[in-house]
Amino acid sequence: MSRVAKLTNSSAIQGPPTLSLREKECILWTAQGKSSWEIGVILGISKYTVDFHIKNVMRKFNATSRTAAAIKAVHCGTIEL
Repeated sequence: MSRVAKLTNSSAIQGPPTLSLREKECILWTAQGKSSWEIGVILGISKYTVDFHIKNVMRKFNATSRTAAAIKAVHCGTIEL
């Protein structure tokens, strides 16, 4: 089996990335159009902490933007709107 085929098959077996509760909360509010500041106020955490969690979600979903990460999270069923 070629190396590319092995990588394709192994990634197909894996499910969606596992997110922490806080990461799910942050990306859910992001999907609903809230800014980091607004999410921070809602959750009682700093804007910088929200950004930290969203960046983790972006990394886990291999997304280049917070919007793309939110779309991927909804698409794979990690969050529901």
